[in-house]
Amino acid sequence: MDGLDLIKTFREVAFRRSFSRAADSLGMSKATVSRYVAELETRSGVRLLNRSTRSLSLTDAGQVLLDRSTELVAMAENTLNDLQGHGATPRGRLRMSAPNGLIAGWMSDVIAEFINLYPDVYVSLVFTNHAIDLIEEGIDIHLTGGRIDDMNLIVRRLVQYDMVVCASPAYWARRGIPQVPEDMARHDVLSYSAMPTTHLPFETDGRAHEVAVHSRMEANDAIALIELALRGVGVAYVPQPLAQSHLERGALVPVLREHMPHEHWLYAAYSQRRHNSAAMRAMLDFLEKSMVPLGDPPAMPAMPPALQVSPISAPTCALSRAPGVARATASAGRTDKPPRQ
Repeated sequence: MDGLDLIKTFREVAFRRSFSRAADSLGMSKATVSRYVAELETRSGVRLLNRSTRSLSLTDAGQVLLDRSTELVAMAENTLNDLQGHGATPRGRLRMSAPNGLIAGWMSDVIAEFINLYPDVYVSLVFTNHAIDLIEEGIDIHLTGGRIDDMNLIVRRLVQYDMVVCASPAYWARRGIPQVPEDMARHDVLSYSAMPTTHLPFETDGRAHEVAVHSRMEANDAIALIELALRGVGVAYVPQPLAQSHLERGALVPVLREHMPHEHWLYAAYSQRRHNSAAMRAMLDFLEKSMVPLGDPPAMPAMPPALQVSPISAPTCALSRAPGVARATASAGRTDKPPRQ
């Protein structure tokens, strides 16, 4: 057995805090895992794990080895995978996770095109709005629009997108259209529970600020908020691509476009410890290339004349010339650290 195999086995035990779970993950017997760790301790001359009948923890030396071996193991695995990947055809099972509402947006076309392009790849999609352990859940690629703080993950930026404040024409006709962010204080807001429920972020003259709002209700799924906004319940503050089809047909009308922050990104995250298969590399590259341009923004329709509000509270032209979805851009290359927002 070589030293890299011993270190990789030790890391699996350290991450899972269990010889049995590490053995299951590695496809080895518990006795073999225990023997590998014991051999590593013998070679290093120090105890790496504190063992008891009920718990397992790292010694100081074990923590040092775990921290310093991360880049070493990742480099070795990536090099081997790259060598094996030359000429390899993407095939096999690819397990991905994403927020519940993501498939309702532009991701549907991307996934469908990938499946048609790579018939030997079986894609398994898991939708959740909760934080998940990629290793524990067997996830190859996780798509997210939120901040990623896990230093064990490699992160790629895929596409930049805007948030949008929108409501139905009937709601705006009934409650009036906000002209500045501070006007949102008198509206019923449908809040996304992953964001602060009492404040919404805006930008004015390049300065970021938050506005206190009245939350009518909250949900952990943006699609649910969009559906309620369509029914005139309140104002949704959601990722624009998820609401784009409703915006284009006038069922939802955007406001305060010039005050929306623009630093929102969709990320693809994957673990340094998962096998970087040809299918996984193909999907990562395809996601990045597929999200470069979305074309010229479509024009937004004005509100139906019967539902126009009075010029005193909201001039009609503010809606009739509202721009469409901002052109998406994508960055190239992989980052080896989580993005800092």
